[in-house]
Amino acid sequence: MSDVRFKICGLTSSADVAASILAGASYVGFVFFPKSPRHLELEDAVPMVNAVPAGIAKVALTVDPTDAMLDQMLDRMGIDILQLHGSESPDRVAEVSARFGLPVMKAVGVADEGDLPALDAYARVADQLLVDAKPARDAILPGGNGVAFDWRLIAGRRWPVPWMLAGGLTPENAAEAVRLTGARQLDVSSGVEAAPGIKDAAKIAAFGAAVRAI
Repeated sequence: MSDVRFKICGLTSSADVAASILAGASYVGFVFFPKSPRHLELEDAVPMVNAVPAGIAKVALTVDPTDAMLDQMLDRMGIDILQLHGSESPDRVAEVSARFGLPVMKAVGVADEGDLPALDAYARVADQLLVDAKPARDAILPGGNGVAFDWRLIAGRRWPVPWMLAGGLTPENAAEAVRLTGARQLDVSSGVEAAPGIKDAAKIAAFGAAVRAI
């Protein structure tokens, strides 16, 4: 039995949630970013999020959110982790953590060695790191682009907080990603989709099976 945990992100239906739980996901992620094909309106998200059973961490992905937006969301939903996926500074990450009293996962994009110091800076204020592929300069989305970075860049590296590997993961390369990086947590979104924003239950099941086999 693998001790690698995984998150299925960008869920847009109750069927997606059910498939993720059946596959063994430890985390389920919901996107609140209008430019994303996986974006959820609050009224659609509330019943879906609140129906997730205890023991599965409910993660809200936001991009440079205002306090007002987070207030509105948390007033209506039982979110367990706030994922900050924008250009939030370390100070802002610490502020969100203190103000809302929830664990904060900070996404940090990596393209080359010059991006690695940011991981150390955010590890001092975040509860978890999401080590993701850095989007291209002209990319509309800060994540969920189905692109991997050179995983050897973080081989053997460790931080004082738990971390999760994201970017270009699929059922086919999950084992290789863990072998190269030592990651104990994986985050997948586009790699288990039939089309952008449309999850594929068979691919979700295959990802869960691949992780269990590690």
